[in-house]
Amino acid sequence: MTAAKDRSLIRPPGRNPHLFRPIELRSVTAKNRIMVSPMCQYSAEDGAPTDWHFQHLASRAVGGAGIVFTEVAHVEARGRITPWCLGLWNDEQRDRLARIAAFIAAENAVPAIQIGHAGRKAAAARPWEGARPLALSDGGWPVIGPSAEPYDDGWQTPEAMDQATIDEVIAAFASASRRSREAGFRLVEIHAAHGYLLHEFLSPLSNRRNDAYGGDLAGRARLLMEAIDAVRGEWPAELPLFLRLSATEWVEGGYGPDDTIALVKLIAARGDVDLIDCSSGGNHPEQEIPIFPGYQVRFAEAIKRETGMMTAAVGLIHTPEHAEEIIANGRADIVALARTLLHDPYWPLHAAAKLKAANVAWPAQYERGNIF
Repeated sequence: MTAAKDRSLIRPPGRNPHLFRPIELRSVTAKNRIMVSPMCQYSAEDGAPTDWHFQHLASRAVGGAGIVFTEVAHVEARGRITPWCLGLWNDEQRDRLARIAAFIAAENAVPAIQIGHAGRKAAAARPWEGARPLALSDGGWPVIGPSAEPYDDGWQTPEAMDQATIDEVIAAFASASRRSREAGFRLVEIHAAHGYLLHEFLSPLSNRRNDAYGGDLAGRARLLMEAIDAVRGEWPAELPLFLRLSATEWVEGGYGPDDTIALVKLIAARGDVDLIDCSSGGNHPEQEIPIFPGYQVRFAEAIKRETGMMTAAVGLIHTPEHAEEIIANGRADIVALARTLLHDPYWPLHAAAKLKAANVAWPAQYERGNIF
């Protein structure tokens, strides 16, 4: 008899590994603490998902993740990172996404979508094509940002957003939230990290404004707060809302963990956001990031401890034992996996076997592969 079938080697449900215990998020319950992190595929057609997106997300749902996120769906066309990025500014995009959301839900995973705007980092080539800024003559388009400060040498100088442009973007976030609901998603995440528009407003490196949207932390966070209000205005109160933040910019003069904790305390007091998805960096080309397994977990741990908010930890979490340690020691509430799930879409099922989790169901069609 294999270890997987020997009941003496499997924990009873009451002693299930922490990684495989359910988590309640308002009216939504995820079956485990494993989240497919939003990962750009750069394969959309006019912002709409293709069969590539379906197989990519469907395979991770079949593979046992509790929450399956799409890549970031941009709220307007000028907010795309590349011409091949996903969008959610029209009904055709919504309707193609609905098929994906329905399949994820049918596999007993939570269908989730991230929405965002690339700001001054829009209009770029795909990573495997050099991730260079695209000139207008090469398929690019004019970009916007908090100030007329380009991301780097050779990048477009963004148009500093006036109130009318800010209002357009906020309305676009609201519309994307509505379409997310109509498509059948059960969880939305606002992308305010990695040097994209909402992060650009938060950072003193990219926000040089002297109006109500600049200056101190409260001013720089105003656009984010308005985006949260707009999304919540269309997103049902019984459904969860996540927020992805870069907890530090990894560069002198940028904001760091203490600033992020201060920001999250402001967000926690509002009661609209349920979890902080804790990433880092992306807003300055001179950032210096010390990379090692779990290098960002400390941010999730500190934010959770200092603010009381639930957090997700992300960043080179590869082994079941590492993921279990993070959850079991209360360092985060969820682990978000990216490269790990690109390498192995069925990592959650394999992790369940290794950790001897109880009551983890393989798809009936794949049960013959449950041999470990």
